[in-house]
Amino acid sequence: MKIGLDIMGGDYAPKAAVLGAIEACKVLPAGQQLVLIGDRDVALSILRENNFSADRFEFVHTTEVIDMRDHPAKAVIKKADSSISVGFQLLKDGNIDAFSSAGNTGAMLVGAVLSVKTIEGVLRPAMSTNVPKLSGGFGLLLDVGANADCKPEYLYQFGILGSIFAESVYGIRNPRVSLLNIGEEEEKGNALCLAAYALMKETGKFNFVGNIEGRDLFGDMADVYVADGFTGNVALKMAESFYVISLKKRISDEFFARFNYEQYGGSPILGINAPVVVGHGISSPEAIKNMVLLSRDMAESDLVGKIKNAFE
Repeated sequence: MKIGLDIMGGDYAPKAAVLGAIEACKVLPAGQQLVLIGDRDVALSILRENNFSADRFEFVHTTEVIDMRDHPAKAVIKKADSSISVGFQLLKDGNIDAFSSAGNTGAMLVGAVLSVKTIEGVLRPAMSTNVPKLSGGFGLLLDVGANADCKPEYLYQFGILGSIFAESVYGIRNPRVSLLNIGEEEEKGNALCLAAYALMKETGKFNFVGNIEGRDLFGDMADVYVADGFTGNVALKMAESFYVISLKKRISDEFFARFNYEQYGGSPILGINAPVVVGHGISSPEAIKNMVLLSRDMAESDLVGKIKNAFE
């Protein structure tokens, strides 16, 4: 298996990305190799500084970088030799089995749809994130930003994508799927949630357990939480602030520590024809390592094949 990593993406790239690649390499078993995509000379320099053999990696040299200020669609097309564009070309051609980057999120979404494309039958790909539970473990929230405006059918499909991911990658048996809403009752919510509820209630594709409210997001009422990308992103950013606040207040607590984004690595893009993970722009080496391992887990579990079967 070959796992592609964009070493030019992220606020602290390429150093943080290469250091994260080193840490990931230390735990990857034989037969799983990291492919570093970006400026080869810079990567080699960082490896030498850290006394780590370059022979442990494969390199694909690129000359351009899509930065956070670039327009996603224009950059993917115009910067054909950027680390993101080349990474997706390698993924499309089957030269790598998974791809991850802490770079421009919009470019990663555009690149995914333009290159490996959306799985047939999936109306919109979704991005997911982990949500810690007070009782231990975590749930899965999606969408967290790929689709700010949604139709009921999108939310219904997010339930399918989230359920398959939770079971295949995280080993949660028969995951409970819920709809994030302003009330638990079936008749609560806006037009979008009311229509989505009706679709989810009648499905046999996943284990729907009804609505949950924001206050239940960290409880154990469900394993998968479905929302439109606007609502999901607001919830995600608020949740991320808990860890930062706990540090500022000098609160040492195991639950708040699990809000540290570094532990989860990044957000998978679900519903496309290959494993792709988008990392936080401020990703540290630890976050990069976990992002790589998550993309590996997605490939190992045949997540894409299982989603294809569900949408046939």
